[in-house]
Amino acid sequence: MDHRREELEKKRAKLAELRRQREERKRAATQAREQPPQQQQQQSSSSSPPPRQQSAPVASRLDSQDINDLVNSLVGDRAAGAALGAGRDRSVSSATSAGTQAGSPVPGAAAGSPAPGPASASASDSVPAPAPALAPAPAQAPAGSGGARPLPEFQATSAVVFDLPPREKIVYNKGVQTADGGSDEQVLLAEEEVERRVRALRDKDERARAAREEERARCEAEARAREAEVRRLTDEQRAAILGSGDFAAFVEQRSRVMERALDEQYDVMVDYTLAAAGAAAGGRGAAGGEGLRLALAFHDDKLSRNRSVADLAWSGRFPELVAAAYNRNPAAPNEPSGVVAVWNTHLRDRPEFVFYAPSDVLRVAFSEFSPSVLVGSAFSGQILLWDTRAKSHPVLKTPLTAAGHTHPVYALKVVGSTNAHQLITASTDGLVCSWQLDMLAQPQEVLELTHPAHLRTDEVSVTCMDFADNETAAFVVGTAEGPAYQVNRYDRAGCRAGLNGFDAYRAHAAPVTSLAFHPPIQSDFGDLFLTTSADWTMRLWRARPAAKPASPVPSDIRPLHVFDAFDDYVYDARWSPVHPAVLASADGAGRLALWNLNHDAELPSHLATTDHALNRLAWDRPGRHIAAGGLGGTVSVYDVGDLSAPRPDDHAKFAHVVAELAG
Repeated sequence: MDHRREELEKKRAKLAELRRQREERKRAATQAREQPPQQQQQQSSSSSPPPRQQSAPVASRLDSQDINDLVNSLVGDRAAGAALGAGRDRSVSSATSAGTQAGSPVPGAAAGSPAPGPASASASDSVPAPAPALAPAPAQAPAGSGGARPLPEFQATSAVVFDLPPREKIVYNKGVQTADGGSDEQVLLAEEEVERRVRALRDKDERARAAREEERARCEAEARAREAEVRRLTDEQRAAILGSGDFAAFVEQRSRVMERALDEQYDVMVDYTLAAAGAAAGGRGAAGGEGLRLALAFHDDKLSRNRSVADLAWSGRFPELVAAAYNRNPAAPNEPSGVVAVWNTHLRDRPEFVFYAPSDVLRVAFSEFSPSVLVGSAFSGQILLWDTRAKSHPVLKTPLTAAGHTHPVYALKVVGSTNAHQLITASTDGLVCSWQLDMLAQPQEVLELTHPAHLRTDEVSVTCMDFADNETAAFVVGTAEGPAYQVNRYDRAGCRAGLNGFDAYRAHAAPVTSLAFHPPIQSDFGDLFLTTSADWTMRLWRARPAAKPASPVPSDIRPLHVFDAFDDYVYDARWSPVHPAVLASADGAGRLALWNLNHDAELPSHLATTDHALNRLAWDRPGRHIAAGGLGGTVSVYDVGDLSAPRPDDHAKFAHVVAELAG
């Protein structure tokens, strides 16, 4: 601001100087107009430079009387008058030239006229001052002239000389600011206007800022007042909020998250410096025979009451999720017939997801290639598909037509790869269908299983099914008649598509309740599978190679070993996914048995007993937990611990055990 004020002061001083000079010029011009001609001539002569003063004698000699005498002496008659007129013109021209150029000789003058001297020569080099001009004056002709032409009289006149100052040259630089086409006063006024506007804008901004501050303070005060004030809803508002679907979904999701966090059991007082002692104590406890430990029990009074668990399946992508399929509740005919609940090991009191079905759900499985998709089969013969991203009802299902299943489906399996996978299902009428998961309107392939040796009908009632590792064209089915058969989906060399009735795994005298191939731990055991039956036994089999041609005559394949240490129906048996010689079984007496064939093939190594019959069991992917479900509708999760952890020599031991059983 100081710098700006200094610039304004300088411009004001310059403007004052310009005004003063203008007033002086105006005053000088006014004085020059008011003076008489003789005084102007004197001032002009006095103000002229010295060369102009030298031309003054010449002008004084050209007095009017002298000119008249000269003309009268030279002109005597009328003819001479004409010459006098020409000479007069030349004289007047010379006189005028003499008045314009100081010190110049007058042509046609008398011989008595003075010649230009050195002063005149020197004056010709400088700017001459204007001399008095000669003007003719009227005169009376003398008497006796005989009508001669009157001679003119000349008078001396003086010219007014104005001394005009030279035009001022204005130079601008970066420090000077002017307005286009305006005077200095206008420039100063424009600068003052700019300053006024700047001050006005600054004042406006200050007022706006103050208004914003006041508004923010007022809003904060209102917010604090609203927070301090307790808002009370009316009964109608409360009912509308509680009945809205968005509010219910929000509460459901957020409360589930909070329950997961609160249910996580972690010893915050653990001392990691005593890790060696804790590990030693844990090792002694395991060696002391703690056995199977019940870790979790999932049960919901509204969901699981009067329902039994029909199937269990762990998620391959999320190891904490386990799906349970339930049948209908006879005491609640208005409730959905089938229910699938997805339980979370970090959420004990309620399921993570609940899905419904129009009929009893017999089998359920997570898709290995779409983690959010669950597939299930119903007692009505429908194939159902649920998505965890959608609502509780199936997103796809098969129609109840003759193109698909019309009998209960107790067997299903998702086989293939990520880019080409299919769902294989089999019903109790011997119909095997292949489905695409994104199109359940009709099956891609249909295969009817028949056996001519059956007494009442040639249909084969399939109760269970499983595929060997890396095998998609052939599988083994268990039937309600007791035998197990190999089935080919396509024609092969020496084998036709369909049921291979000549090679039968005959041993069970009652329906086969489950069938499970050995998991892909080592390729040496991929042909082993287990079967359980209602004849209170569990059997170990070696599967016939699928590429081997069928026998021309009927032949029975004998089991490698029979496990008969049971007191009730054996409903399910599954291999451990990590230990080659460990398996688990569930029976109608409510006992969960853990077997280690490397230690003992006759009796289980560990037992866990429940109050209800166990229908199904399933291992999780890490092999540390077993989920078991039964008639009570409760899903029990047992911690296996290190019982299924393999040792380096367990594979070799189990290979030796299998060789002994086969020999």
